[in-house]
Amino acid sequence: QVQLVESGGGSVQAGGSLRLSCAASGLIFRITAMGWFRQAPGKEREFVAGISWTGSSTYYVDSVKGRFTISRDNAKNTVYLQMNSLKPEDTAVYYCSADKTRYGMGYRAADFDSWGQGTQVTISS
Repeated sequence: QVQLVESGGGSVQAGGSLRLSCAASGLIFRITAMGWFRQAPGKEREFVAGISWTGSSTYYVDSVKGRFTISRDNAKNTVYLQMNSLKPEDTAVYYCSADKTRYGMGYRAADFDSWGQGTQVTISS
């Protein structure tokens, strides 16, 4: 059974930074693409970033390009989301997710079907 545990959320002012972490278990992490989604109040869940199983390919939604960086540490079964230059519109619950396929590229939202409990990110202006 896949378990994903996020940490690192919090409240910061606009322009600040946060680093989210997600510890994964119950899957073969080193061959699994990983991703981050977010859901703001009253909005649908949005695919924010993805990283391939090799770590060599990444995907970002346009609104976070140049500000967010996804990375992975296969030795620790952990995926990260470094968020810089945060804006109030980044406020949301952020969810870690695992690709249901093996050897995925991490850019297709529909490939992700396992979720963590989420971590709240609140950005004040």
